Amino acid sequence: MATGDCNKEFSTDYILLKPENLSFYELIRILFPGDIEKRKFVDCLEGAESNFERRWIIFISISAQKFLQFVAKPLSWFGSAFETGLNLSSTNGGFGRLLLNCLRGNIQWPDKTSPTFSSFNGHLDKRVELDESIKPGDSKYYAALTMMSAKISYENKAFIKTTVEDRWKMEFLGSFDFWNDYQDKATTQAFILHDKNVDSDTIIVTFRGTETFDADAWCTDFDISWYEIPGVGKIHGGFMKALGLQKNLGWPKEIIQDDSHPPVAYYAIREMLRERLQANDQTKFVVTGHSLGAALAILFPAILALHEETWMLERLRGVYTFGQPRVGDLKFGEFTTEQLNEHNIPYFRFVYGNDLVPRLPYDDKALMFKHFGTCLYYNSFYEGKIVAEEPNKNYFSPLMAIPKTMNAVWELIRSFIIGHSKGKEYTEGWFLRAFRVLGLIVPGVSAHGPQDYVNSTRLGSSALLLPHQIPTL
Repeated sequence: MATGDCNKEFSTDYILLKPENLSFYELIRILFPGDIEKRKFVDCLEGAESNFERRWIIFISISAQKFLQFVAKPLSWFGSAFETGLNLSSTNGGFGRLLLNCLRGNIQWPDKTSPTFSSFNGHLDKRVELDESIKPGDSKYYAALTMMSAKISYENKAFIKTTVEDRWKMEFLGSFDFWNDYQDKATTQAFILHDKNVDSDTIIVTFRGTETFDADAWCTDFDISWYEIPGVGKIHGGFMKALGLQKNLGWPKEIIQDDSHPPVAYYAIREMLRERLQANDQTKFVVTGHSLGAALAILFPAILALHEETWMLERLRGVYTFGQPRVGDLKFGEFTTEQLNEHNIPYFRFVYGNDLVPRLPYDDKALMFKHFGTCLYYNSFYEGKIVAEEPNKNYFSPLMAIPKTMNAVWELIRSFIIGHSKGKEYTEGWFLRAFRVLGLIVPGVSAHGPQDYVNSTRLGSSALLLPHQIPTL
C-alpha cells in the first residue's frame, strides 16, 4: 500500500491506520496504554481516545492488513491456480472428456479472459439467467436484477458482456478497473449496463465485492481508518479510498483525471451517468453491489449529496445492497437517510441469515459504525421481514453459538433437497455444498455467498419491496 502523507483538511476528525510503518515491536505496543497519536502506525488528532477495546480492534485491523500484504502474491497465485482447476472440466467438455484428454496428453487449459471462465463465486452459484417469472414492473424486479448483476460482477469482462447482451438482452456499457489513490493500484471494479426493456429504461451501476483471493480488496475491508466530513459524519476510510477519495484533495466536486493511470471510480462513473442521463430525460439509474460492492453502492449517493448533485439524485431509482458491511456512524446514516428521503430514493439492504459481513464493523462504543435504511432480513427458509437491525447485530455472541451451528447444519441438509422442493434451478452443486461445510466451522461465512441472496430475491415475498415505514431502533 502507498505510504505517502495525505492532506486531511477536508476532514474535521480522523484516525488513519498505517500498517506499512509498523514494526513487530510497535505491533505489540498497540495493546498497551499510551498516546496513540504518537505511534508511527496511527495518524490522528492529538488527544484521541485510546481505551483497551479500541486498541485491540486497531491491533486486529493492522495485523490483518500486514498479513494480507505479506501473502498478497502467493494468495493471488494460489487463487489463479485454484480457479483454473475449477474451470478445467468445463473447458474440456466435462469430467469424462478431461480424463480422456489427460490420457492423451492433450488437456485444454482454460482461458481466464474467455466468456466461459467462471470465478470462485461463479462456481458457488452457476446461474446466469434472470428469473423469467419476475417481469419489469414487478416489485421484485430490481431486487432480482441487481442481485444477479452483483453476482456476475465477480466475473471477467467477456463473461459479463456476454451475459448482459446475449442472455439478458440489455446494453453493456463497460466493465472497469478503477484507481485507488492510496493503494497506487487499480483495485476497485464496477460494471454498468442499460436496461431498455419496454417498461424500464434504467442504468444499473454495479460495484464488485471482495474477490476471494484479492489481498488488496481484503485490506480495504480490514482498514477501519475513518474520516469525519463536516455535515456528513464519520465514514469508513477503506471504503472511501476504494470509491475515489483523493489523497491530497479529499472529495473535491470536480477533479482532472490523471492520464498516467486508470480513472477513479466515483468521478468516472458520475461522468458516464451525466452523459447518459442528459441524453434522455426519461432514463434513471440504480446502484447496487454485494459485500464490499454494497458498501460502495450506498456511499456513492452520499457523495453525490455532498456535492449537491440534486438533479442526479432525482434520477436515482433506488439503492439495493446485499451482505453490506456498516459504512459510517449515526450521523452519516442520518445524513444519507435525509438525502434519500428528500429525493424519494428507496434503499433496500438485504441480509441473509447469519451472514457475518453485515454485522461488521462492530456497532459498539469502541467503534461508531451504524446501519440504516430498510433492512430486509431473510431466514434459512427464505422468509423475509423488515427489521430495524438484523438479529445478533455484532455476530460474536456465546448465546448464539449453538443456534448458528444448528442453522448451518440445516443449510447443508437443505442443499441436498432444495432442488426437489423449489425447482431444478435451485439445485446446489458439490462445490457449494463443500463451502457450506465451512459454515459448520465458522457459521456465517458460507451465508455470505451469492446463492442465498439470489434465492432470497426470487423466493421472498414481493410485498417486502413495496414502500414501507422503516422500523426504528
